[in-house]
Amino acid sequence: MRFLFIIFIFLLVYSCKDSTSRDAREPVSKSETVEYSQDSSDLDAISTKDVKFKVLDSKHISKSDIWAEINLQMEDFTKADYERLKPLILEQDIPTLQKHISDGKFDYELLTKFYLYRIRKFDRENNLSLNSVISINPNVIKEAKALDQASDENHLIYGMPILLKDNINASGMPTTAGAVALKDNMTEDAFLVKQLKSKDALILGKANLSEWAYFFCGSCPSGYSAIGGQTLNPYGREIIDTGGSSSGSGVSASANFAAATIGSETAGSILSPASQNSVVGLKPTVGLVSRSGVVPISSTLDTAGPITRFVIDNAIVLDAIFGEDVSDSKSFMILWDSGFYTEKIQEANLQGKRFGAPKSLMNDSLFNIAVEVLKLQGAQIVEIEEQDINLPNFINLLNIDMKKDLPNYMESYANSNIKLRTVADVMAFNSKDSVSTMPYGQSLFKGIVNDNGDEVFLEKIKDTLKTNGKQFFDVPMKQNNLDGYLSINNYHAAYAAVAEYPAITVPMGYTKTGVPKGLTFISKSLQEKQLLEWAYIYEQASKARKAPKDYN
Repeated sequence: MRFLFIIFIFLLVYSCKDSTSRDAREPVSKSETVEYSQDSSDLDAISTKDVKFKVLDSKHISKSDIWAEINLQMEDFTKADYERLKPLILEQDIPTLQKHISDGKFDYELLTKFYLYRIRKFDRENNLSLNSVISINPNVIKEAKALDQASDENHLIYGMPILLKDNINASGMPTTAGAVALKDNMTEDAFLVKQLKSKDALILGKANLSEWAYFFCGSCPSGYSAIGGQTLNPYGREIIDTGGSSSGSGVSASANFAAATIGSETAGSILSPASQNSVVGLKPTVGLVSRSGVVPISSTLDTAGPITRFVIDNAIVLDAIFGEDVSDSKSFMILWDSGFYTEKIQEANLQGKRFGAPKSLMNDSLFNIAVEVLKLQGAQIVEIEEQDINLPNFINLLNIDMKKDLPNYMESYANSNIKLRTVADVMAFNSKDSVSTMPYGQSLFKGIVNDNGDEVFLEKIKDTLKTNGKQFFDVPMKQNNLDGYLSINNYHAAYAAVAEYPAITVPMGYTKTGVPKGLTFISKSLQEKQLLEWAYIYEQASKARKAPKDYN
């Protein structure tokens, strides 16, 4: 896999050879923007067997730190309570949880405490630790009790405990992006968090991530951050890669640490950890979900999106967080009412739907099985040749965007006590104590600082990339009258990113060595409802997800 990855990096760098800043970067490693391989002969996906972790546990937070304000509130929740609730909550979707609550089997307080108990039991400083959670909302139990008293449910997300990727601002907890420089970044709620709270979702806490959304250290393993330590995959701790950058969100969803989680993606950072952890991840059309109050990489490509165990839960979360944000340059007005993404999802069918399946993927046994499942549901599969289309200056787009977007975040959404503003400021901060702030270095940040591309160059890059990305999908879709495009994991994430098209990945099984893989559907802008329906039908027919056995 590493050999294949090196080949891909060479091709990416070669495609960028006409860049005005081609000498500005260190050798590129596994950043989220290039973390995919289109060589489908690699049936074992990504493995970390040959990775030597420099750091496992965080040097900046401990289990006692995380639980200091919660332990007293958990004293009345016993192991017996946990065991009684386990069959009612573990691996159950949100509609089932809501039914159990309406039937009086438990309430929102007990549901919240169940997830807190699991996180405390499994997540840090033990032989099964996953390091997937960075912080806990100290007020979440009190908030759950208040919802039990109110009982005025206005959305299926009501009372559901949600973990946020720790680059999403939420009051009561710092937003760190995994970086020591932002350890004390106490903020107001991001727009999407306000959306959740307006429908009475519970913010359970923050999930670990690949630091700075995997656009920082270059040679570090996915799932590592200085604040959170090394996130580990529940299907194979220190063996199977977590995917990045929404590593903690993917792991937490898979390990049943919350009803649902939210991640963010620039090019692969939802699709990758979702597929690697056998859960459902949706990367929405850029602009459908607000980015205000989310630590950025690229205002051109960034988006937040749901990561869940089941497709119906994904639809519920998306339904709760979408909406126009006038402070977000990419946001747009849509006229859909609440319930749009969940309405009639269970009545959908695939009769007559046409999907393009790249011939290069047809030698993947799991993909072949998934294709046969789709055929049995009435879908028509058209094998297609992938177009030979490059994505020139992809890295330069991210460099130039982040160089301006990070200062904008720091000025508008970060805590005013933090005086750092630029990428160069963060690099200087890290250099004061490199062992604890950047044990794998900060080569990608160095590339940002050294990139001399200007706004004129940026606009040319954006135009070319969007044109190329749309052509990659639009040409075969038009030629073959396709409804959607099939892929594996995040293999085509970069093309979907620059086209600004939505994509969803759904568990499709496990390799012979136990590595999860996902079937990915890609469609044109604002076709999330169709994606969710297709994914739901496939999920219900395949029943491919198996919970990680050590965490049941």
